[in-house]
Amino acid sequence: MRQGVVPCSPIHPMAAVTFGALELFRIARLHCPHFSIQAFVKTLCDLQGFVFQRYISRQFSIAFDLYLQIRARMDSIMSQVLQWDSDDWRLKHACAACTYKLTDEPELRFKLLYAMDGNDSLKRVIQRLPDEIEDGRPPLSHDLPTGQVLTSSRYLSREFVNRFAVAGSTDPFSDEDSDANPCAGRWKNMHDAKTRKAWGVYDETGIFIAVCHHGTCLLIADMVQSGECAKYPLAVVSKLMTAFGDGLGGGYDIGLQVLNHTCLVGAFHGHAHRHLCQLSHLTLYVEGLGLEDLETCERTFSKSNALASTVRYATAFHRQQAINAYFEHNDHFEVYANLTNFLFDNYKQALTIIHDSKTILPSLKRDLSIDDDNIFYKWLEEEKEYLEGLSREPPEETLHMEYWQRLGKFEASRVTRRNETIHRHAQENYDKDLLVVQELERKLNISRHWVPEDKEWQNTARLVANREYCHALDNLESLVVAQLFELTKMNRAGTGYKLRKHIAKALQTRSAAIKVALDRYNKCALAVRPPRQTLRWEERPWAHPTARFALDTFFKMRRAEEEIACLNIEIRRVITYMRDEECFLRTCEKKISNIHPALAHQVSRHHNFHSQFNGSHLKRLHDIATLPGFSGNLHLGETRPQPPSSQPLHGDTHQDLEEEEDVECEVEEASHALQDVMEVSFDPE
Repeated sequence: MRQGVVPCSPIHPMAAVTFGALELFRIARLHCPHFSIQAFVKTLCDLQGFVFQRYISRQFSIAFDLYLQIRARMDSIMSQVLQWDSDDWRLKHACAACTYKLTDEPELRFKLLYAMDGNDSLKRVIQRLPDEIEDGRPPLSHDLPTGQVLTSSRYLSREFVNRFAVAGSTDPFSDEDSDANPCAGRWKNMHDAKTRKAWGVYDETGIFIAVCHHGTCLLIADMVQSGECAKYPLAVVSKLMTAFGDGLGGGYDIGLQVLNHTCLVGAFHGHAHRHLCQLSHLTLYVEGLGLEDLETCERTFSKSNALASTVRYATAFHRQQAINAYFEHNDHFEVYANLTNFLFDNYKQALTIIHDSKTILPSLKRDLSIDDDNIFYKWLEEEKEYLEGLSREPPEETLHMEYWQRLGKFEASRVTRRNETIHRHAQENYDKDLLVVQELERKLNISRHWVPEDKEWQNTARLVANREYCHALDNLESLVVAQLFELTKMNRAGTGYKLRKHIAKALQTRSAAIKVALDRYNKCALAVRPPRQTLRWEERPWAHPTARFALDTFFKMRRAEEEIACLNIEIRRVITYMRDEECFLRTCEKKISNIHPALAHQVSRHHNFHSQFNGSHLKRLHDIATLPGFSGNLHLGETRPQPPSSQPLHGDTHQDLEEEEDVECEVEEASHALQDVMEVSFDPE
């Protein structure tokens, strides 16, 4: 290593790779995850005029692992010196705009806004014996034992995730809807029933991540031989609440109920939830959320999917190593580098929405005769009350109604037929209906067939009539709501001529369907005992297209105003963070330079690495300050002091001082041993 190369074997090495080549490959693969070791080694062989052999790739892989281990060890030592090695330190300082809170800033509705989701692109093929017997159980991995273990505060261990495993049918992400999660039945893409066949092929079936709303990766968990189970989001929420406490807002496609934690649904996936769920959790209607769409995971996955070909056949360690390195690089060179661009774009978007809303909303309010903004909140509450009044049928009543209908078909099958063919078909239907009736009688513990004179028959007949009435009402409501959405789309700016014509034709067809559904509803309403009121075409205020457009415009303007307030806080956080980080690293470098020059050199490199984007950030912050309508400031603030340690402080005993002295000696010896390695690693010249 003193010669600037990394050997490919620990004893009597015959080949070595230069630090420059290893660093070049590391950076190249971080920018292009498709770039493989074999492709890079072939490139080097062509440049050196050497015939490529497959064993050279293996040698390069060994040297590259050693090189990454050296880098990880140096980063660990530097973190200890800078006191960045405490529990959850990286998590608490992951994003300057999210976590660098100032003393004089107002409190936000959400202490941290983040999104979490699973993705099955980064799967890894399980290594198993060719003659392994399939017995219906997930196969065991037969990877060669290795001492390589990834040490990363970003990755959640399998043991930690498995603490939150939920047994069988109690899993809130089951196929059936429940009161706890009424939209669970609508999410089937990553359910175990859909992914079970892949367990025999893959060990890790994907990753589950949490990212802040700026895009910084907070946590990663491997999905191991399972679909998107509840244990993964529960583990993530538990870890985040341990680090940040209460007051978090998490966006998740399916939704999750956690005490002292606000669960939200993204702007895109939220429309797959029930409308009542959308009114309570959709981003447009949540106070304090701003313009955040909580679909950050989808944008993150669109880039991380490039890793799929690299990790598909890798070992468990190398897969985690590649994923962790990618997100570490992405957090700094993509997310942090474009942080002020994110703030600028959001600020500009919010100002545009406020300007447009203040132009459009007054005319809408005038057309609707609205003189008080509170009417919009009232409409929202009325819509919630209306939807909450729609309940599902009790299971027992459903069975009784099904039995009554089947019994009617069974009685009809007894009628004598005119010819042999019809008689044979009737006999077959009779046998089928008899089996169904017997099965239902067994479930309901019915000892004899019901007859029209029985009280049970008459009560169930009323239930069936009421159910047909409810179904007719639901069908009519769905057709009307669909027409309202299409009317809104047809009148929306940006809708092309051809699409308008297509929507107009669809509306003509749907209008006829609504009339038929309305006639069917009125018939069912008269058949119910007591008869229900028949309907004619009449709209609720909040269901009218113009009123709906005004409602959404009002709440979008409110969210834009909240976004401006949030961005004003985040801008001061970022500029203060850059000032404090610059001063802190320069001070540490000066203090360490006389004691440990090699370590001070690494701090200096980290300082240069971290401050390379400060110039572009300051320019972008200036651009934000010059926007028409900018209401914040670029004044530097003071960061909030960290909470003191919960452990009591005790005076040091003589034995404690001796142990501390021994530890210091060991650290000093280890530092001297690593000094030469660090100097050669980064200063080969």
